[in-house]
This record gives sequence, C-alpha cells and structure tokens, in this order.
Amino acid sequence: MLESIEKTTAYIKSRIGDFEPEVGIILGTGLGGLVREIEVEKQLMYSNIPDFPISTLEFHSGKLIFGMLAGKKVVAMQGRLHYYEGYSMQQITFPVRVLKMLGIKTLFVSNASGSLNPDFKKGDLMIIEDHINLQPHNPLIGRNEEALGPRFPDMSEPYKRVLTAKALEIAKANNIICHKGVYVAVTGPNLETKAEYKYLRIIGGDAVGMSTVPEVIVANHMGLPVFAISVLTDEGFGEVLTPVSVEEILAVAAEAEPKMTMILKELIAGF
Repeated sequence: MLESIEKTTAYIKSRIGDFEPEVGIILGTGLGGLVREIEVEKQLMYSNIPDFPISTLEFHSGKLIFGMLAGKKVVAMQGRLHYYEGYSMQQITFPVRVLKMLGIKTLFVSNASGSLNPDFKKGDLMIIEDHINLQPHNPLIGRNEEALGPRFPDMSEPYKRVLTAKALEIAKANNIICHKGVYVAVTGPNLETKAEYKYLRIIGGDAVGMSTVPEVIVANHMGLPVFAISVLTDEGFGEVLTPVSVEEILAVAAEAEPKMTMILKELIAGF
C-alpha cells in the first residue's frame, strides 16, 4: 500500500508543481458547493490519477480541487467513496493517506446524515464530537505500515475539541442552528427501519450516516487532526417515519450548505 500511496502522491505533485496544501477537505453528499468559494488553481479528475478510486455516484463529481480558501492553501475532494459502492475500506481511505502525503496538516470532513435526536431537526447542522462505528470492517485491518502510523492508534479525541468549540462559537455568532453530537456509521445503502433508528438512538447516537468514520480512523492513524460536520437531511424519530428520497436529501443539503460553508470558511481562516 505504501508504494501505491507514494506513486499516486508523486503523480499529483507532478501536476500541481510547488503548491503544497495545508488543509484537506472532504465534501459529502450534496455539499460540493464549497468549491465555489475556492480560488481554484488546479483540478484533477480522480479517473486520471493512478490508483485513485472513482466515485460511482452521479451526485459525486470525482475531482481533486487545489486552490486558496480563506487565505489557506487547500485541497478539496469533490466526491467521496463509500463502502456500499463495493470498495474496500483501504480503497475508501486511500485518498486521505495521499492528502497527508501531499502535506495537509488538518482534515475537514462534511456529510449528510439523518437525525436520531428529536431535538435536532431536518436542515440543522451537527458538529461531530464522537462516533460509533457499526460498519463491518476497519481500514486498519491487515499488516500495519509503521511509516503511516502505529499498530494501535489512540482514539480518545478523534475530532479535535478546540476546532469543535471554535465552530460552535462561529455558528452562534452568525445565528446558525448548530448542535454537537455523536455520529453512528452504518453501511447502507438503504436507509434505516424504525426499529433500527430507535436502536441507534438507544446506544448513544444523535445522527446516522454511511461515511466519514473510515476516513477519520485513518486520519487519526496518521496523526491528522479532524473536524467534521453533518447536515441533517432527514429525521429518524417519531411514531411514523416519513419516506425519504435521495432527491429530498439533496434538496435539504443544498439549502443548508451556505450555513455549513460559512462555518468552514471562518474556521479555516482562524485556525
């Protein structure tokens, strides 16, 4: 794996010259609009990058975007990979390892998720302060590459508390409804049943989604501080569940995205 990471990193560096990103951003479902705020210097299609997995979802464009955002050099993944697409956990998290090798010092992650907490409504934002991993595989299983990280990485602070606190301050100052909570990662691609939503809430979840945790595990393995934020696009509570379509999820994400973008921009500018 290390050889593949180094080959991919070398290829990207050959295309971006002396541009060295200090911030990595992973944009979730329906949340690719942050790219409009980036002063783009270079774009690379995933399909043109050696060994780089390609998103199979029509609403994930599959580009690496290099440029300036809030005075910082950034690289944004416009389109992420999911376990339900058939990729291994190592493939899903391969881009995070490459971003680290490119020089990023902090990873910012966004996603669309379903609310489990009756106090967290559709369209609200939730900063992830911890997670519960219910996905059936772990990206660190297999032979450990000591050059990438330790065999048994600590996960006592998977999401950087200082960034969480600062983001909540930014949200409050801009009158944005923003909670903090626990994210539960499941495989998907189906949404949850009523009984499953109830179970996920009982075990401590505030939101549920199908991504993020593998990338966060690998980021921690490589010593990368992480900030993650969810747009809550649907509600998994109440006596009767309302059927949800992908189109509705994308619509809610698009409406909430400017609020998320504001928080991310100010957070990146100030750290």
